[in-house]
Amino acid sequence: MKQYFLLSLLLISLSTNIAFSQSAVDYGNPVEYTIGGITVSGTNVLDKNALISLSGLAVGQTIKVPGQEITRALKKLWKQGILGDVAINVSGVEGDKVYLEIALKERPRLSRYFFPTTPKGQRESMGDKVNLVRGQVVTDAMIKNAKVRLQNHYTEKGFRNIEIKVVQQKDSILANSVYLDIYIDKKKKTKINNIEIVGVEAFQEKKIRKKLKKTKEKRFGRIFSPSKMVDDLYEEDKDNLLAFYNKNGYRNMKITKDSVSNHDDETVNIYLEIDEGNQFFYRNITWTGNYVYPDSILVQILGIQKGDVFNPEEMSKRLSFNPTGTDINGLYMDNGYLFFSIDPVEVMVENDSIDIEMRIFEGEQATIRNIIVNGNTKTSDHVIFREIRTVPGQKFSRSDLIRTQRELATLGYFDPEQIGINPKPNMNDGTVDIEYTLVERPSDQIELSGGWGGQFGFVGTLGVVFNNFSLKKAGDLSAWKPLPSGDGQRLAIRMQANGRRFQTYSLTFTEPWLGGRQPNSFSVNLSHSISRIIDQFNNVSGTLKISGATLGLGRRLKFPDDFFTMQNSLGFLQYNLDNYTLRGFGGFNSGKSYSVTLNTTIARNSIDNPTFPRTGSSVSLNLSLTPPYSQVSNAAVFQEGDANTQFKWVEYHKWMFDNSWFTPVVGKLVLNTRVNMGFLGSYGGADISPFERFILGGDGLAQQNFGIGQDIIGLRGYNNNSITPPVPGVSSNNTQGGTIYNKFVMELRYPISLNPSATIFVLGFMEGGNNWDRFRSYNPFNVYRSAGVGARIFMPAFGLLGIDWGYGFDEVVGNPGVNGAQFHFTIGQQIR
Repeated sequence: MKQYFLLSLLLISLSTNIAFSQSAVDYGNPVEYTIGGITVSGTNVLDKNALISLSGLAVGQTIKVPGQEITRALKKLWKQGILGDVAINVSGVEGDKVYLEIALKERPRLSRYFFPTTPKGQRESMGDKVNLVRGQVVTDAMIKNAKVRLQNHYTEKGFRNIEIKVVQQKDSILANSVYLDIYIDKKKKTKINNIEIVGVEAFQEKKIRKKLKKTKEKRFGRIFSPSKMVDDLYEEDKDNLLAFYNKNGYRNMKITKDSVSNHDDETVNIYLEIDEGNQFFYRNITWTGNYVYPDSILVQILGIQKGDVFNPEEMSKRLSFNPTGTDINGLYMDNGYLFFSIDPVEVMVENDSIDIEMRIFEGEQATIRNIIVNGNTKTSDHVIFREIRTVPGQKFSRSDLIRTQRELATLGYFDPEQIGINPKPNMNDGTVDIEYTLVERPSDQIELSGGWGGQFGFVGTLGVVFNNFSLKKAGDLSAWKPLPSGDGQRLAIRMQANGRRFQTYSLTFTEPWLGGRQPNSFSVNLSHSISRIIDQFNNVSGTLKISGATLGLGRRLKFPDDFFTMQNSLGFLQYNLDNYTLRGFGGFNSGKSYSVTLNTTIARNSIDNPTFPRTGSSVSLNLSLTPPYSQVSNAAVFQEGDANTQFKWVEYHKWMFDNSWFTPVVGKLVLNTRVNMGFLGSYGGADISPFERFILGGDGLAQQNFGIGQDIIGLRGYNNNSITPPVPGVSSNNTQGGTIYNKFVMELRYPISLNPSATIFVLGFMEGGNNWDRFRSYNPFNVYRSAGVGARIFMPAFGLLGIDWGYGFDEVVGNPGVNGAQFHFTIGQQIR
């Protein structure tokens, strides 16, 4: 009996089941044995040798029976969490050798899981939430974790009373497996019945309630900020409330009481008690440790005066990063002081006044040592390095870092949301290495649309734009994937056709860094267009052919600042008309005209992101000049001769002004305002050219055989190409177009996705525009108005795709019925 009593005590102390052969073991006197063999019983899936290894026991090992070695082995096996029961038995003893048996029971494994009470459309997403893996061992902890994940998921959506039940069912698909039925009863969404706020005196209570942006009372008609009780959002709103008080000088504001209580099964009541405390003001601001800049400059940049309301958030912006102006940190870092730091310390708080001491550590100026670029798998290093403003050997500058980030983003070869900048300072030698991390994205674009236009044949567009082309690698056949790339050149090929009625072909090549040392661009463009007048019997009664070539040179300017560029080009066009009466060029229907044009464009572009700009502006002024033939030869010929003589050499001066601003409104919402203007004039008393005139309306694309020799301006809410100046005394419009136009646009944009593979944003717009035949009839306020909504999707392979619904409010003089509700589609361009 003594032996059985000792064995029972031993089993209780180990909290497990250890059995030994009574005939061979004296439990009151532990004996050393050598393990002669180890067997494993009760396994279905687990590897027996792996289990023996996990136990820590091995054949030939010397152990005491009973002893701590067996206790440790049991603990190790239990620790794996894959066993439902385990015991170590002595199966036999031969002399000084002992034979052990590990007897175990495996936990079941998960074969499948189901959501019987969840709608079919939500079951797949529920699987992602529970994070269950088929084949894993089913444990209480695993089930509990799955329930917690589901609980958190539904709680975030406002379902606080959710009930989850997990039922294990034996499965015959796999040996020793179970499937889980997960029953979810989410109940009704928990809403907020009442929010009571006590202690508000400094502000109107409705203003305080607005700070609880995501915690709103249940109210009929609440759509954009629905009532739901989510703990995490409620905590965020309380932080927002504290921040609001702090930025208005109430630095000691506290939430003294905060409770959430059930009102009924579906709603809760919130009670907030606030102690506002006193409002504080700045009194004295002193500076210590500043040797590079005097107090007067620092005070001016800080912009905080004695008596201003104490606002630590605004102070932090003016010290570290001021989005609307210069800050103290930027002042030093733009002068190389990378190791600079500033610590505002409250040295005195008296009544309602606070004294601040600005403790500055200037450190030494840092010199850039190395520039490191990672992530460019396609683009050549030299294309990136020529855009980088931080140069080894120069002083460190924060503004150069910011500018470099913008320049790399505007290349269009990299995801602008993932451009990383990592300065690596070394205080020992006063240097810094700067690492840029990039993520390549497709930049080539394909424009493809088509169909069959009955008697006219193929209708559509085929275009390819290679934005990162490499002419230098053209001789290397291995680089053709499908074309050689990586050197930042641009090659665009485009064909547009409407059967026999209209075709246009163009080829453009651009080298942005001619010679590779300076940002001087070189471009070549070749184009040919043909438009035919075809009657109902498929006979051609008139044609217009335009062939052209353009050479361009551009460079970046450093004055007034280095956001400016200048582009100069020399163009030649030949217009060949043969009984072309479709649009009318002032009575000129047959003959040849030639145009030699010098174009100059001065532009400034400071937008932060070419795909979805948030800040910055784009401004351009373009001037196109032809030689003043009428002023250097017989002017009477140009004024009184026939059309063939009068327009043989086209002459005009054309001015185009485009301005676009981007202003962040709130959150991701961006306001885009645009102004576009154009003027076409002549020299002396010569007639204004019938070519290059302005036509408004629609999506701004040249439709079919419209737009040949004309400038097409979009105006949503009106038919394509429907707005031209009325002919005085005639009920129709001047189809050759106007000589002066203006257009004003306001757009609110909001991004849905900024993913580089598909950037999507929606917009609402108001715009107005018109064109006139002569400057004396010009009235910038007499415009055709429209408003509407739209969406844009930018896909690297196709460029910018857009759809707009617009409503034109005004009937067009001389062209009734072209306004009203209109859908417009665009591809590859912003509507100008």
